[in-house]
Amino acid sequence: MQETATAVKEFKDKFFRSVREVVVMADEQILELMLTAVTCGGHILLHDVPGVGKTLLARTFAKALGLSFNRIQFTPDLLPTDVTGINYFNQKTREFEFRPGPVFTNILLADEINRATPRTQSSLLECMQEATVTVDGVTREIGFPFLVLATENPMEMEGTFPLPEAQLDRFFMCLQLGYPEREGEKTIIRRFINNDPLQEVEPVATVEDLVKLRNLAAKVRFAEPVLDYLLSITRETRETEGVRLGVSPRGTLYFARAAQALALLRGRDYVIPDDIQDVAVPVLAHRLLLETSFSLQDVSRGEIIKKILAQVDVPLDEEYGMKADEA
Repeated sequence: MQETATAVKEFKDKFFRSVREVVVMADEQILELMLTAVTCGGHILLHDVPGVGKTLLARTFAKALGLSFNRIQFTPDLLPTDVTGINYFNQKTREFEFRPGPVFTNILLADEINRATPRTQSSLLECMQEATVTVDGVTREIGFPFLVLATENPMEMEGTFPLPEAQLDRFFMCLQLGYPEREGEKTIIRRFINNDPLQEVEPVATVEDLVKLRNLAAKVRFAEPVLDYLLSITRETRETEGVRLGVSPRGTLYFARAAQALALLRGRDYVIPDDIQDVAVPVLAHRLLLETSFSLQDVSRGEIIKKILAQVDVPLDEEYGMKADEA
């Protein structure tokens, strides 16, 4: 395990350095969470105001991992076939041929996803769940890794179509970048005022590296008390006042996988309560459907998850018996 932990740490450090050469972030934990999602093959919703670097982060993220990248600007006139692809009649061959859409890539940036109509939004449902596309009865695989990085602006409501709960539940995490600190913003100015550092980013990983990470994460252990702790959190979301719809079983599974991947990235082959707590808000909050009265009070979903974390009893070290020297 020690050799594996060292290799994972080296990969993580190289990846972080590569991204930080371009992107200045207010919360450094965002990168760790995004790498956690990629390790699990999960999709990410970046829910934040314009101009904080969502698109730049997505492009840098893909380039640092050596993955292919496509971007779709979601608008009300975007059609499902503009996303998935279409069968067209080739005049030369006199046969129908499939023209793949931009969804056939490793990382798809769905920019301002809530500006497209529900019909177009739903074209991503199969892609996000099965990593396949079905057009005219023929199903085609997208391949691994496939990650949808969607952005939406929480401040604009006019001309938007809120994502339905079924689609929100398919996003592995929902993250907010936030504004950089004063010194960070000064760094942005100096870094970008005369050139584009994105052009100089070199890949630090391969698809094979990500496959290895995924396989290692699946082997990370859950002691019984720690698994019970995770389940207590998700079940509490279904019974908390003001929550009309709590976390689904799919959300619980994503929660467990996120904790496994984060533990691996932190050099352990077992999950501890800290891992669970650190992924709770990003993985669970966007899955909650609040009562109207709570929405009117402007109670955030993240605040509800934090309240639940404060209420659920945390298992002690001696209760789950996995010390560092046992790793």
